[in-house]
Amino acid sequence: MSADPVRDRRRDRDPEGRARNARPRDASGRPLPYGESGVERVPEDLVLSPGDTVTEAQRLLDEGLPFQAHEVLEAAWKASDPATRELWRALAQLAVGLTHAQRGNSRGAVSLLERGADGIARWVGDAPAGLDLPGLQRHGFALAERIERSGTGSLTAADLAPALRARAR
Repeated sequence: MSADPVRDRRRDRDPEGRARNARPRDASGRPLPYGESGVERVPEDLVLSPGDTVTEAQRLLDEGLPFQAHEVLEAAWKASDPATRELWRALAQLAVGLTHAQRGNSRGAVSLLERGADGIARWVGDAPAGLDLPGLQRHGFALAERIERSGTGSLTAADLAPALRARAR
C-alpha cells in the first residue's frame, strides 16, 4: 500500500499541464517510489546537435545507462527533421533493446534489438554524426540472436555498450 493513496490517483504534470512522470528512476530506468533518490533524469525538452547527441548517448552507454541513452536518442528522434527521423527512432529502439537486456527481459530485448537493427539497415545515405551504422546493425542482430539462444544471463557490460561511432583501433 502506498503512503499517499491520493497521489497514486493523480498524474504528475509539467508547468504546461502535460502528464509527466516525476518519480525517480533507477539506473535501468525503472520507476522508484517518490522520495527515493535515483539517477539523474534526462530533461524532457533536451535538444542537442546530432554530434552531441551521439557523444552523450555513448557516454551513457559506457556508464551502463542504456535507458538514459535511449532518452537522449528519443529526444533526437522527436526533434529531427523528416529525412532523419526514422534513423533516430531506430537508434532509440536499439537502446531500449539494450535496456530490456539489462533488465533481464529476453523477449523485449530481442524484439527491440531486431526492430532497431532493421530500422538501421533501412537507412540510405551517409550516416550522420559519424555513426557506425553497419556495426550497430550487426551488433543489434547478433545480440538479439544470442539472447534468443542463451538468454540475458551471460551478457557483459560491453554487450550493452556498443560503439555508436567506429572506434580507432
